[in-house]
Amino acid sequence: MNDHEPAVAADAEVSVALGEDFPELRATVRKICAKFPGEYWRALEDRSGYPTEFVEALTEAGFLGALIPEEYGGSGLPLRAAAVILEEINANGCAASPAHAQMYIMGTLLRHGSERQKRAYLPDIAEGKLRLQAFGVTEPNTGSDTTQLKTRAERRGDVYVVNGQKIWTSRALHSDLMLLLARTTPLDQVKKRTDGLSVFVVDLREAKGHGLEIRPIKAMINHNTTEVFIENLRVPAENLIGEEGHGFRYILDGMNAERILVASECVGDGRWLLNKGVAYARERSVFGRPIGQNQGIQFPLARAYAELEAADMMCRRAAALFQAGRPCGSDANIAKLLASEATWKAADTAFQTHGGFAFAQEYDVERKWREVRLYQTAPISTNMILAFVAQHVLGLPRSY
Repeated sequence: MNDHEPAVAADAEVSVALGEDFPELRATVRKICAKFPGEYWRALEDRSGYPTEFVEALTEAGFLGALIPEEYGGSGLPLRAAAVILEEINANGCAASPAHAQMYIMGTLLRHGSERQKRAYLPDIAEGKLRLQAFGVTEPNTGSDTTQLKTRAERRGDVYVVNGQKIWTSRALHSDLMLLLARTTPLDQVKKRTDGLSVFVVDLREAKGHGLEIRPIKAMINHNTTEVFIENLRVPAENLIGEEGHGFRYILDGMNAERILVASECVGDGRWLLNKGVAYARERSVFGRPIGQNQGIQFPLARAYAELEAADMMCRRAAALFQAGRPCGSDANIAKLLASEATWKAADTAFQTHGGFAFAQEYDVERKWREVRLYQTAPISTNMILAFVAQHVLGLPRSY
């Protein structure tokens, strides 16, 4: 027996559900989304508003506490259930992004937080009294090269003093808590560049105006993203998650969940766009026939459907491996890659199918078209995924 055989045997025991899994969850999400039609989202864009009412409805339904164990007041659902919730939100024309971070950030706190931290935060998050929606990682000069981040946290007695800057920290103005990644040991003093990074829970309610400033960034989509400026911010040492210097490994745990959940959102968006395109192709008649009768319209829609189905299967496989505790880094990344590209194809096809009407805001196609372009870049770019697969799956030399 070679070294690969046990892993293959274990993977064979992992099952993947087909069809509309978690039907009760899907039905409830659809009912909630029906109360928030396109007009609601367009009005938010006009004022760069945050969907407070929508997020509250999700919270009241228990969806934002889906991954929190029951002992802390949550639903204790598997990752695939959370993925279904986010997929269904987007498939019904709403936006999951204002709330999704509360699901994927949760993994870092759940897996590596102390019992005191879990008791302090999780019940209130599950109940909706606290929002954990912000994740301070990316910096202006480092981007995806996380190990080179410049934000520094120095231990001084029972506090850490933090200085630095974060960018593209979405929802920081609408969150009570933020997970913050900072360097606690200078890069030139560690053996591996992934060492010396630490994760903290920052209470934004106390930090704002006392060493932390948040400024909104106007962007192509209404993503409520910000930049965060940190100067001599004092963070209690008890807010350190896990061990000092091990933060990079902790956030990697959350990143696999993030990839899977965002990929599922992509699939949901793609299905909404595809359905809009198909419906319009059936209804719109030009030259005495529905445009959906023309192969120039049919074939792109059919291809978009096929690619979305393939992406969906990869999302399900990655979630099943994650839930079974199996290695899923490559599956999670590939799921995100395929879903983002399939969704972009569906968006462009729906846009082309609508012709000039695609530019009219009342159809919501242009809004979704703009929103799904983000998936090619964030939370990880297409090229970074390809580099990961090339190195870690195909065994090719590291390209960067």
